[in-house]
Amino acid sequence: MIALILYYIGIVLCFIGAVFFILGGIGLIRMPDVYNRMQASTKTTTLGLMSIVLGVGLMQPGWLLKAIIIIVFIALTAPVGASAMARAAYKSGVPLWEGTKIDQCEGEPCKRGVKKE
Repeated sequence: MIALILYYIGIVLCFIGAVFFILGGIGLIRMPDVYNRMQASTKTTTLGLMSIVLGVGLMQPGWLLKAIIIIVFIALTAPVGASAMARAAYKSGVPLWEGTKIDQCEGEPCKRGVKKE
């Protein structure tokens, strides 16, 4: 009985993950610049993949420990990778959207076009 309940919870989590992936695709189309697109796609794919992996882990209890390890790895690496890509885009001169009101990297720590030697 418990295994059946976990199986159905896993199916629901996989469905939720698929919805996050769809929302990420819509965010890639609708967002105005590289930075907003990166934020939308990173958050939705991270949550979507974590939901799907947890759902598979619940549907196959023998894989649950592996699924949790994968989720921790995704939670640690996806935001760091997206931040590195956004910083590289900023430093290479990719323009911000004209509706952007605050440039948090303006100034010395993230100065555009400055190459450290």
